[in-house]
Amino acid sequence: MKKVTINTLMAWKKEGRKFASVTAYDASFAKLFEQQEIPLLVVGDSLGMVLQGKNNTLSVSLEEMAYHTRSVRAGSPNCLLIADMPFMTCATPEQACNNAVELMKAGANMVKIEAGCWLAPTITMLVQRAVPVCVHLGLTPQSVNIFGGFKVQGRSDEQAEKIVQDALALEMAGAQIILLECVPKALAARITDTVRVPVIGIGAGNATDGQVLVMHDLFGISTNYIPSFSKNYLSKTGDLRQAISLYIKEVETGEFPSHEQTFN
Repeated sequence: MKKVTINTLMAWKKEGRKFASVTAYDASFAKLFEQQEIPLLVVGDSLGMVLQGKNNTLSVSLEEMAYHTRSVRAGSPNCLLIADMPFMTCATPEQACNNAVELMKAGANMVKIEAGCWLAPTITMLVQRAVPVCVHLGLTPQSVNIFGGFKVQGRSDEQAEKIVQDALALEMAGAQIILLECVPKALAARITDTVRVPVIGIGAGNATDGQVLVMHDLFGISTNYIPSFSKNYLSKTGDLRQAISLYIKEVETGEFPSHEQTFN
């Protein structure tokens, strides 16, 4: 597979070409995903739930994220690699820069921050210092205690407008990818059409430029629960490689996510 960069994804957005992505946590699965030509991998702090068996992502450390980022990069030299900034590692712009450098040194091409418009100065500072940023909006799992659980965001007009304005402000601040989690399809479509940068959805309908799933959900092996917006591709194919290939195909054609995996 040819090396994938942010310019690759920007070109695909202009072409209207949808793309699939998935989380990864080790070299072996990263290699498997790259062999199947998944262009984008995310080292998610979801590892706290799917690898460590925790109820949320809050206890994941920066050291753990750097360790798994190094492992994934070793198995996937050509994928665009995004690494999550863990809980409270972006409390100040200076702290965000100091912590982001650890993930970039570990092999990430970009960091992902669960954000709102208040983080715009932090994102600008990171980008000015050569750290590309993906912003995560909608259901941001690190805010689980604020939300009172893992709940769909943006259902009311007020909530939806706030997410739209956050997306625009953070794009202006320099964010190069926007990830939307658990928002209604119409809201995701509006943001995708409004911003110039690629938009990736998870539980956000099929109108976004790309999709991402947690790999354990993709294979139906999560220890906690399987989200309603995911799909068990391994049960449909009985083979890891065929499962990945089918996922890629259904994302590219818009078949996934279907109505059953969409919040309306």
